[in-house]
Amino acid sequence: MSDSDERLTPDQLRELFLFAALDPDQLDWLAEHGRVEHRAAGTVVYAEGEEATCFFTLLSGTVSMSRRVHGDDLEVTRTDQRGVYGGATQAYLGGQVDQVYLNTLRAVTDADFLVLPAETFAHAVRTWFPMAMHLLEGLFFGMRDTQTIIGERERLLALGSLSAGLTHELNNPAGAAVRATSALRDRVAGMRHKLAMIADGRLDGRRLHTLVELQEEAVKRAARAPQLSPMAASDAEDALADWLDEQRVTAGWDLAPTLVAAGLDTAWLEQVREVVGPQDLESAVRWLSYTLDTEQLMAEIDDAVTRISTLVGAAKQYSQLDRAPHQVVDVHDLLDATLVMFKAKVPPGVRVVRAYDRGLPPIPAYAAELNQVWTNLIDNALSAMGPEGTLTLRTGRSGDLLTVEIVDTGPGISEAVRPRIFEPFFTTKAVGEGTGLGLDISYRIVVNKHHGDIRVDSVPGSTVFRVLLPLTAPARATDAPGR
Repeated sequence: MSDSDERLTPDQLRELFLFAALDPDQLDWLAEHGRVEHRAAGTVVYAEGEEATCFFTLLSGTVSMSRRVHGDDLEVTRTDQRGVYGGATQAYLGGQVDQVYLNTLRAVTDADFLVLPAETFAHAVRTWFPMAMHLLEGLFFGMRDTQTIIGERERLLALGSLSAGLTHELNNPAGAAVRATSALRDRVAGMRHKLAMIADGRLDGRRLHTLVELQEEAVKRAARAPQLSPMAASDAEDALADWLDEQRVTAGWDLAPTLVAAGLDTAWLEQVREVVGPQDLESAVRWLSYTLDTEQLMAEIDDAVTRISTLVGAAKQYSQLDRAPHQVVDVHDLLDATLVMFKAKVPPGVRVVRAYDRGLPPIPAYAAELNQVWTNLIDNALSAMGPEGTLTLRTGRSGDLLTVEIVDTGPGISEAVRPRIFEPFFTTKAVGEGTGLGLDISYRIVVNKHHGDIRVDSVPGSTVFRVLLPLTAPARATDAPGR
């Protein structure tokens, strides 16, 4: 920076479009408080994130404006238009917002600027344009509040949709457990009836010990019974039902499916008949059938409860409600939890592929917010594909960054639309179907909160959203989600 006592005259100030409508007194005031400064080609005029101390208006030369995206400076614009401005553009808001430079300005060639201290610029705006000041404040904070409210609604809508799907997924195993419990109650009642027969002498108690041994053997055979084809199972059931009928066992056709599924055949049942005798065969076979049914029903209940526990665990992993906001996490656990939440929303014609690099280390992250990113990206991918396609979740490593790719086989994003997809409120969905904040929220979470990056490549049949996250915590972190 070069200090200078050079000033612009009121007439020279009037030539700049920003000041053309000011009255003579205002121009005189600006001429008194502003100074001309020179910047050499290749130097930084001001840097993003630093305290915003000055307001700059370009008088001559060419400048470039850039934003920092994961350590790289991304040029936003380049211009030599006299009168363009930048720097402390929000100084008029004072302490209501953080007064830092929102971008970086560089002198591409030697350049001259009219420089106003931030306090001076703020005083001029507040004093000269009180009505405009109120309008600008209302616009700035109104837009910010609106964006916050709609962003929260976006999260709630996504959560509500996923909760509905989770409820549906929980209902299936819960219903199976209820049905199995009801059937189990009937089987246990039948077994109690047989025990009563033993107690009053109708079933020979002297053979009870041998019958219990056969009961244990039947349970073991059932555990390792091979899975028969429908045709083979039907033939085996017919053969067993005929044998039971020959032994005068009532409704043998009803018992045969349970016995065949457990791997019991006529040869094994012949052993039972020899042990208990022909007169007690039916009671023994029914006792064994109740036992096998009970084992099967308990297995069904165990499977249903395990599925419920798995779904609840996935919901807890997804919500992160019982965990610290910032923690070391395995992104694969987060992706899998999000997919579980989406299970009811994935159409039957969409194939889900997990291409995970399991060798990746855990990373420091805000897990619940990363789940929001996966939710937005997966939801967009499913919407783009419709009833058929392939959804691929791929993880990998790029230098000191972990990469997560969400890939869909939809029609792609046109080049005309692609530059705007991360803009707040921009959406390609029909009215009422999207708020246009999903990708904006994702950008804020990935770039601002995790100091990573999010990129998109798209051609018809393949759209790739690539999220890059640091493998280690940055030296300077911020909790602010704003961009």
